[in-house]
Amino acid sequence: MLTENTASPAVSVVMALAGHDPSGGAGIQADIEAIASQGCRPVTVLTCLTVQDTCNVQRIEPLADYLIEQQAETLLADMPIAAFKIGLLGSVDVVQAVHRILLQAPDVPVILDPVLAAGGGKGFASDELLGAIREYLLPLTTLLTPNVPEAAQLAVRGATQDEQAFSLLDQGCEYVLLTGTHAQTERVENALYGDGKRLRTWMWERLPETYHGSGCTLASACAANLAKGMEVSKAVAAAQAYTWGSLQAGCKLGRGQWLPDRLYWRQA
Repeated sequence: MLTENTASPAVSVVMALAGHDPSGGAGIQADIEAIASQGCRPVTVLTCLTVQDTCNVQRIEPLADYLIEQQAETLLADMPIAAFKIGLLGSVDVVQAVHRILLQAPDVPVILDPVLAAGGGKGFASDELLGAIREYLLPLTTLLTPNVPEAAQLAVRGATQDEQAFSLLDQGCEYVLLTGTHAQTERVENALYGDGKRLRTWMWERLPETYHGSGCTLASACAANLAKGMEVSKAVAAAQAYTWGSLQAGCKLGRGQWLPDRLYWRQA
């Protein structure tokens, strides 16, 4: 006879809901490596299967909504989840399934990386999908981590990056970390927003290459740090430092983008 395990876990558990990337650069594998690198235990829920490499995405096949919910509900019934990290969604049905999952754990922080295009540039966000993310997920999001193009797509108003971030806050996000890797600036500027204002700005050296999975790495590290109970600004700062280190240590294995080395610290 099984008995309920009421003991506190030795490590914080982070549930990553994202797609499978066969190259290992992004998606669930990136989430696993980044979460584990922060000292947390990753558990995973697949949302999509993909056909992709380091150059681009050829195909996305969302899983059935009931399979996504069954994966998550089985884990939620078995262990305490300290944070949710959400990545590739792929369809309105997937968004709605994730919404229903989050409602079952309303006090757990939600970190949403709005994956709206492949690293190689191929977009896969329809107006319907954007609308569903705004309606079902942004009001439940603790920390949203868009890059500049993603923020522009999700915002409902605003000509400047600050105005777009404020629009995302108004749609329900508690915090927004707007990343500047896609901006045409000499250094990468990342800004944290909350409480209707810009809270803090970080400047990072712009590395010479482009990377597959940098956004997944950053969001997963943020999720792990929040799961450990870190204050938001400190969690975001630590996640950025870890992500920059992963990119700096990255390598080129295929014909396209470089891949982060999310386990670079093992050689330190």
